[in-house]
Amino acid sequence: MAKLVVLKFSDGGFEQGFTVTLQIGEERDRPATEITGKLPPCPEITLYYTRWQASYLQLGNTYRLDADKIQVTNVSVTEDCHELAHILRARFNAWLQAEDFRSLREKWLEKLMPSDEIRVILQSENSQLQRLPWHVWDLLERYPKAEIALSSPSYDRVYKPPTPNSQVNILAIVGNSQGIDTQSDQAVLQTLPYADVSFLVEPQRKELNDYLWGKNWDILFFAGHSSSQGNGNIGRIYLNKTDSLTIGEFKYALKQAIERGLQLAIFNSCDGLGLARELADLHIPQIIVMREPVPDQVAQEFLKYFLQSFANGKSLYQAVRHARERLQGLEDRFPCATWLPVICQNPAQIPLTWDELIQSPTQEIPFTPIVNKKRGWKKLALSTLAVTTVVCGLRLLGGLQNFELQAFDQMMRSRPEEGPDRRLLIVTIDDEDIENQRRDGQVLKGTSISDKYLNQLLTKLNQYQPKAIGLDVYRDFPAEQLNLKSQLQQTDNLIGVCKGSDATVKIKSTAPPPEIPKERLGFSDFIDDQDRVVRRHLLFMTQETTSLCSTPYAFSTQLAFLYLSASGIQPKFTSDPSPSLQLGKTVLRRLSSRTGGYQGIDANGGQILLNYRASKQIAEQVTLTQLLSNPINPNAIKDRIVLIGVVTRGDIADYWGTPYGSLVNEPMPGVMVQAHMVSQIISAVLDGRPLLSALPPWLEVIWIWGWAVTGGVLAWQWRVLPKLALAVGISSGILYAVCLTLLIAGVWLPFVPSAISLVATVTVVSIQNSKYTK
Repeated sequence: MAKLVVLKFSDGGFEQGFTVTLQIGEERDRPATEITGKLPPCPEITLYYTRWQASYLQLGNTYRLDADKIQVTNVSVTEDCHELAHILRARFNAWLQAEDFRSLREKWLEKLMPSDEIRVILQSENSQLQRLPWHVWDLLERYPKAEIALSSPSYDRVYKPPTPNSQVNILAIVGNSQGIDTQSDQAVLQTLPYADVSFLVEPQRKELNDYLWGKNWDILFFAGHSSSQGNGNIGRIYLNKTDSLTIGEFKYALKQAIERGLQLAIFNSCDGLGLARELADLHIPQIIVMREPVPDQVAQEFLKYFLQSFANGKSLYQAVRHARERLQGLEDRFPCATWLPVICQNPAQIPLTWDELIQSPTQEIPFTPIVNKKRGWKKLALSTLAVTTVVCGLRLLGGLQNFELQAFDQMMRSRPEEGPDRRLLIVTIDDEDIENQRRDGQVLKGTSISDKYLNQLLTKLNQYQPKAIGLDVYRDFPAEQLNLKSQLQQTDNLIGVCKGSDATVKIKSTAPPPEIPKERLGFSDFIDDQDRVVRRHLLFMTQETTSLCSTPYAFSTQLAFLYLSASGIQPKFTSDPSPSLQLGKTVLRRLSSRTGGYQGIDANGGQILLNYRASKQIAEQVTLTQLLSNPINPNAIKDRIVLIGVVTRGDIADYWGTPYGSLVNEPMPGVMVQAHMVSQIISAVLDGRPLLSALPPWLEVIWIWGWAVTGGVLAWQWRVLPKLALAVGISSGILYAVCLTLLIAGVWLPFVPSAISLVATVTVVSIQNSKYTK
């Protein structure tokens, strides 16, 4: 069943913060869950929004705004608009990650599944809050069937009398069209099935008033110029070249139309939130408007996509989301087109579907064809092969890579908890540690730890005999203290870092600490994917000749070597089928040129998939200040690997996207990623913890084809849609469970191509079943 989520912003503001109430329940039922939290003050968010809005308005597009305000110049500020949109989105999501708001977020995640169809209603009187791009909230984007609507805290239900209709009655008002093309809007409306569309083209005020009083309308549509006035609380539409109206100037006719059953108003025009606020006072069930000035082509495409989806059976919210997301194809020319459409909802009303707007007096008895079985089985076999070929072809060309990686990340997050690795200890350097050093008069010289504090730290650590110490801090300058210089030279269990160069992407190298010999150095380079997420573990590579960092092994690899050497395990290389690293009986096999969802793996270097430890905390952690100023339990350090690294957000360059959080949302400090890498190696060698691998390509093809066959058999056995949908849902769940189970065991199976094959074959065979009859 569909879910209803309500976010109530009862009081406050950006200067004081907001009190927020979250309600979650089933559609058509009272909320089953309610929780209250707060959003902290964030006055700068309105500044970010204003900067983006100013850039957006400078684009110079032909907007459906007041005809006198249409811009005729087109100064390219597209890149600036995209950049400001990215900044606004990041800051907005950071605000919604606040600690006081976390309880609401966690309750949402607890009660709602990604497969749920969700209507989200945001209730607030704050017009600035309503203007923010809520659809880019990372929590909403996790739910592909969720869409948000705006609402006033004050509302009332209008009861529609029974008025049986065989068609959807639409009143289409085409206002002043100066500088824009409203013919496209009219053409789309004329193609709607089971619709009776009445067009009013540039009407006079009395003509519009008479039409609203004269018939039971289901949908009111307006195309033309409009604007919001009076601090965004008043909406004005331009009927013709001389006349314009506010909502208040024809509210009696609108109120009559609503009382007689008007369900939806669509204003395919500019800056519609003022229109929506006035219409909300009349308690209209649903309104669709554009929150900012809308380019003419964007308005046309949105209307086409929305009405196609809505008339073909999608719910109103799903049709709006579908149409809004399809606008992304226009954002190279019209930045932030997907930000414009917004639903304004009367919470007392439940949106009707297109079919529910039509109350047909008769229903046809469905005809069940008798299928020629022999011919059908032949078509079934050909269909499974055809679908498999298309899906594998798309996969080979990289068309499914992003979806496969997202599914991979979801499964990584779904694994059972493993707990922290007790062989590791992480010494973190945070903002307070840096400030303490400065108060002590220390000069940091562009790094995060001074010579004095580093010397104290190494001295204290070595007292308790760790097996390895990893200094994940760049020091490309000589030590000034003699004690530190000798300690860096003589600490045999210390591994330092440097960074390799990459001429192809113009990345410069960073030199190692000059006191640490080459054999005790490791490079800190990570490899992230196009979505800026680290999923691969680089073990070794051949450095460029110009690189200041000449070590062939990764920082994590060197630490693992040092730790395992105490157990008599030494590294060696195997050559079958390609050079791979072997530690004891464990072989860390390199990724091939195509592994799982990946394409084009760089052959220069030993890469394996990074099997992150499924733990909220990879290892025990202690801050620099805590370790230096407090007594230490010797067992917390003895025989462990100690990593030293920076976790301050000021060092944003050393934060990384992982399957547990993107670079914008919950990134991971580099030292934590290094800890996952070290843990992966030693856990595989000493504990037999599985490394991640994929099937050979030919086996993946067979696997995908097997699910195509499953889909074909389901469609052949179950012809009735509800039973077939249930069978497909159960099969998809089984597929996901199998893929997750095997991922936990160390095998990455192609979930997305298999699911597509299953559903596509069901669709194709179902269509065939309706055609091939005796």
